[in-house]
Amino acid sequence: MKLNRRTIFGTITAGALAMSMAACGGGSDDDAAGDGELVSGEITGSGASFPDAFYAAAIEAYAEVNPELIVTYNAVGSGTGKSEFGEGLNDFAGSDSLVKDGDGPAEGSFQYIPTVAAPITISYNLPGVDGLQIDQETLANIFQGAITTWNDPAIAATNEGVELPDTAITIAHRSDGSGTTSNFTKFLDEATDAWTLGAGDEITWPEGSIGGEKNTGVATVITQTEGAIGYVDLADATETGLVTASIENADGSFIQPTLEATTAALEGAEVAEDLSYNPLNAAGAETYPIVAPTYILLHTEYEDENVAAGVKEFVNYLLTDGQDIAEDNSFAPLPDALRQQAVDALNETIA
Repeated sequence: MKLNRRTIFGTITAGALAMSMAACGGGSDDDAAGDGELVSGEITGSGASFPDAFYAAAIEAYAEVNPELIVTYNAVGSGTGKSEFGEGLNDFAGSDSLVKDGDGPAEGSFQYIPTVAAPITISYNLPGVDGLQIDQETLANIFQGAITTWNDPAIAATNEGVELPDTAITIAHRSDGSGTTSNFTKFLDEATDAWTLGAGDEITWPEGSIGGEKNTGVATVITQTEGAIGYVDLADATETGLVTASIENADGSFIQPTLEATTAALEGAEVAEDLSYNPLNAAGAETYPIVAPTYILLHTEYEDENVAAGVKEFVNYLLTDGQDIAEDNSFAPLPDALRQQAVDALNETIA
């Protein structure tokens, strides 16, 4: 088994939040530990900020099940999480994007475990203007700087009767390597003819745009900048009180970024053999078109058997009891079939 060097981050720790230990039973999927014996020790993860609100809530809830296993997750962005995972600096990584050559982890050294999904909101700051509708081609042109003012005819065309100001548009984007960026730009790249900037964890944005670190940073840029528009996870958009646009889906309907519309997108997604899947621009009149999956990356080999057992126990919790708290934290739980596939993959990866 492979040795993982571990960095302890001062972010979210399960043991410190514990109040009581639940009694543990036999080896069903709904137990925190598959064999009924709870693990003690410490495990650390780092990566995507997109699922941070869910992971923080799950770690707190898990601490009441097993206060003896301290779980720490540092939301540093998918790019950094994958890099640290490849260097053995964490026991698991969070990522909203798939691993590519140069990201850090070697091919065959990891397993994707899907956990939850959520919409990527298109949030904006335009006082007095609520309920904007933006079609896909116009969205692409806004974010690549081809549309520069809010009263542009392309925006007005889908917002009849709305008084749009001539305020300049400021693009707010992630400054760090991000799975949120990857999914958003992948959507624009696949769904539109207009988009020319490519897709990935990092891209070159138009001059004059403003970068923010993590989803919280983008939300802050939008809040502080009149005329700004950016892409932010639902949890941070909700927490910050951002106004969100309705985005045109594959069927031509304009849909708000709700969990119901996210679930509708998940139902039609095709799952690959490695458990990755793509719910972007899914068919259906009620689907939101910019839905991002998020994954835990597991090592296929761990030298420390106790660390391996701890990772398995915590990730199993995310896939079982943890699913029950997803919606309360602005995330959609996995469909039952995919959830079971994830549990099976977890058990096969860490026997």
